[in-house]
Amino acid sequence: MRYNKIRKMDISDGEGVRVSLFTQGCHFHCKNCFNPETWNFEGGKEFTPKTLKTIIDLCSKNYIKGLSILGGEPLCDENFNDVKDLACVFKINATTKDKDIWLWTGYEFEDIYNDPVKREILIYLDYMVCGQFIDEKKNLNLKWAGSENQRWIDVKKSLEEGKAVLAGDMLS
Repeated sequence: MRYNKIRKMDISDGEGVRVSLFTQGCHFHCKNCFNPETWNFEGGKEFTPKTLKTIIDLCSKNYIKGLSILGGEPLCDENFNDVKDLACVFKINATTKDKDIWLWTGYEFEDIYNDPVKREILIYLDYMVCGQFIDEKKNLNLKWAGSENQRWIDVKKSLEEGKAVLAGDMLS
């Protein structure tokens, strides 16, 4: 996997002060995407064991509420295994296991839930913003999404109920 950037202190991608990882590579290419520099799978930097350690160390700080994973597309086949491994390590590490993970994806929750391979990542996630950005449905008043078709999902409750459960209102 390759990544575009790591934000050490991010307050715009999830609740509280967070560390954000922007994966590199996306097949969706949404019209007027806010991050087109992440589309190219050859761009960015290589994600290495040292990168993983850096993210865990950054997230271990007391003032960090959790990890946000964005893109590009974190759940495309090219990125999926490394993103899943990162989420797993995060949730078993003694200094980060009680912090939350938010993930943004162009895929719909139901497509991930019904895919036996991709579904595996859901046990590590707390919140997901799902759905491709649609420029014609752009809404600057949304807290965690760019367009009105996107949903903020409480992943833990969704797994308990076997269907997508909204985490709350995204209007700011």
